[in-house]
Amino acid sequence: MTDPYDPAKEGAQMSFDGRMSYGDYLSLSALLDAQHPVSDAHDEMLFIIQHQTSELWMRLAIHELTAARATLQTGDRRPAFKMLARVSRIFEQLNNAWDVLRTMTPSDYTAFRDSLGQSSGFQSHQYRQIKFVLGNRNPAMLRPHAHRPDITALLQAELATPSLYDVALQALHASIPLPEEALHRDIAMPHTPSDAIIAAWSKVYRAPQTHWELYELAEKLVDLEDYFRRWRFNHVTTVERVIGFKRGTGGTGGVSYLRKMLEVELFPELWHLRTGL
Repeated sequence: MTDPYDPAKEGAQMSFDGRMSYGDYLSLSALLDAQHPVSDAHDEMLFIIQHQTSELWMRLAIHELTAARATLQTGDRRPAFKMLARVSRIFEQLNNAWDVLRTMTPSDYTAFRDSLGQSSGFQSHQYRQIKFVLGNRNPAMLRPHAHRPDITALLQAELATPSLYDVALQALHASIPLPEEALHRDIAMPHTPSDAIIAAWSKVYRAPQTHWELYELAEKLVDLEDYFRRWRFNHVTTVERVIGFKRGTGGTGGVSYLRKMLEVELFPELWHLRTGL
């Protein structure tokens, strides 16, 4: 019987016959063979990798957000705080990625833009799932995914599940009662701001030592939305820098559409209460 490998004695492992290597564990052959430019333009590789890596980070964000939501529903809040903090850092990574993409000039992008056809980040089902998890919901936004029944079913299931903010409001309600209309609504639709919810969160902020976990939950949500807003803003800036005010490849208004998205508030009461404190 062969003795187990001891790195302290044997140093760096050099033989991987029949053993798992770094590339095996990470499926690097598949990952690094997933870039297939459809033009000869040099910058198309940048464009592909930018969006592929963004999708990987979004996959992790979904993993963390759904776990945080499930954990909050059990009443065990502190592990959820770590997950939410991690999502904020994920969006910081996504923000930094725009800096790389902005090295692509309008001339660079024009060289391959027509090759994209109607493909657009607007069609990212993971981005849509993140928005649904966070409460920015609109059943009409299932339509871009109608050609994929599996993705449509995934997003429909999310619309039938309380959003992260709905779960946070249930936690708030357990300490500071909220009116029925704030708790029992059509969860497939966007959250409507409520003065009663502002008042409840304000009680938390006026007595943080009394409601420390709710106070920390609120700030984790604000932090997350802060990074999410920055990501949206950097998206708008990058698009305007590269294509100006042209329409997007997927048919949206481009910059004008993205600017409207900047007005969306995920957790409105947590922002509005600050004026009255």
